[in-house]
Amino acid sequence: MRSRATAAATAAALACLLAGCGSSAGGDPGTVVYWDTSGAGESAVFTEIAQECGRTGGYAVDVQTVAFDQALNNFKTAAQGGQGPDVLRADVGWVAQLAQAGLIQDLSGTPLADTADFLPEPVESTRYDGKPYAVPQVTDTLALLYNERALAEAGVEPPRTWADLQRIAPALGGDRAMFLNNDAFYALPFLYAEGGDLVDTATRTITVDSPESVRGLGIAKDLIDSGAARTALDQTNSYSIMKAAFTSGEVAMVLDGPWVIPELSQSELFADGQNLGIAPVPGPGGPIGGHDYVLRQGSDATANAIEFVECMSSTANQAAIAERLGLLPTRRSAYDEPAVAGHPVVSAFRPLVENTLPRAWIPEGNELLEPLKTAYAQVLAGHADAGTALDRTAGIYHETVLDGYARR
Repeated sequence: MRSRATAAATAAALACLLAGCGSSAGGDPGTVVYWDTSGAGESAVFTEIAQECGRTGGYAVDVQTVAFDQALNNFKTAAQGGQGPDVLRADVGWVAQLAQAGLIQDLSGTPLADTADFLPEPVESTRYDGKPYAVPQVTDTLALLYNERALAEAGVEPPRTWADLQRIAPALGGDRAMFLNNDAFYALPFLYAEGGDLVDTATRTITVDSPESVRGLGIAKDLIDSGAARTALDQTNSYSIMKAAFTSGEVAMVLDGPWVIPELSQSELFADGQNLGIAPVPGPGGPIGGHDYVLRQGSDATANAIEFVECMSSTANQAAIAERLGLLPTRRSAYDEPAVAGHPVVSAFRPLVENTLPRAWIPEGNELLEPLKTAYAQVLAGHADAGTALDRTAGIYHETVLDGYARR
C-alpha cells in the first residue's frame, strides 16, 4: 500500500536473487534469512530487533532489505526456484495468494498457530482455506490527519462526514482543506462511504460497480469539483506531493496511516508530533492494512525461523516497535505495556483499527487494487465518471482476475 524503499535497495535485492542469496534446498539451517520490506525510517529498528532475536536464540540472522514494491514478485520468483528468504515480511494482502501457490508454510501444529493473544482484525489476513499461514506483525488503517492550529484558527472541528468537509472547506481556504492521495488503498474509504465494496466473497459476486460503490467513489470527485479538496494527477508522485503539501501547511488535512507519523514529526510544522491531530476517516470506517510474517515453503531453517518469528512477534518486541516507531501492535498484551498505553499515536489509532471494514482475504485480493487504482485516477482527473470507470473495473475483475465470480 506504500513504497518508500530506495532504488538501491531494489537493485541489491535483485542482485541477491541472481546470485542465489537466501536459504535454499542446500541452505544453512543455522541461519535465518529475513527479508525486511519496511521503509527507510523503520528498517533500522526491525534489523536491530531481528539481530537481537538471533543472539538470544543462538542462531544467525541475515537481514536483507527488499523494496516493498518489488518484494512480492521477487519472493515468488525465488521461492518457485527453491530459494529466497526463510521469513518474509509480507503485506496482509499477499498471504492468501502465496498460500494458494504453495510458496509459504501452513503453520498448523506449530507454536505460531496460537493466536489467542492477537487482535481479531489482523488475524483474519493470516488464514487461507481455514488454516494459519502467517503471524501478524503490525496492523494499521487510514485516519484523518489534520493541522490542529489551522483548524483552530478557522474555528472548525475535524469533519465526521464528507458533507462536513464540504461545509468547512471555505473556512480553510477551499481546496486547501484537504489533499486526496490518488491511489487505490486511499480510494477504499470512499467506496465504503455509501456501503460499497470490491467483491462479496459470500456470494462470489463482483460489487465494485454497485450503485453504492459508484455513489461512494463519486464523493471523491464531488470534493474536487466543489473546491473542498485537491489531488495530484501525477499518480506516481501523488503520495510524495501530498506529504509535501501537508508538512508545508499548504493543505490542512490528509488521509494517511501510522507509518507516516515519524516522517511528519521531523517537519517543522509537526515537530515531535506537536500540532498533529488524528481523527477517524469521515464515514463508516477505513480499510485494514498491515504486515505479517510468513515462512517460505521448503526452508531448511524452519526450526530457527519459527523461533525467530516467535521472538519478533513477542509482546516485548511488539511493544518496543510501537514505542520507537508508533506502529500498532497486533497482540492485545502489548497494549498493556506502559510505553504503548501512553503512546499518543498508538492510542489514537487503536480504536480506528477496531472500526475497520474487512477486506476480501482471497488469493486475488491484492490484484483487485491495480484496476481500482486506474479507475480512481480516471475519476479524479475527470476522464470518466464513477459509474463508467467502475463498470470497466468490474469487467477487468470478471475477465482477468476473478475466476468463478459473477457480475451483478
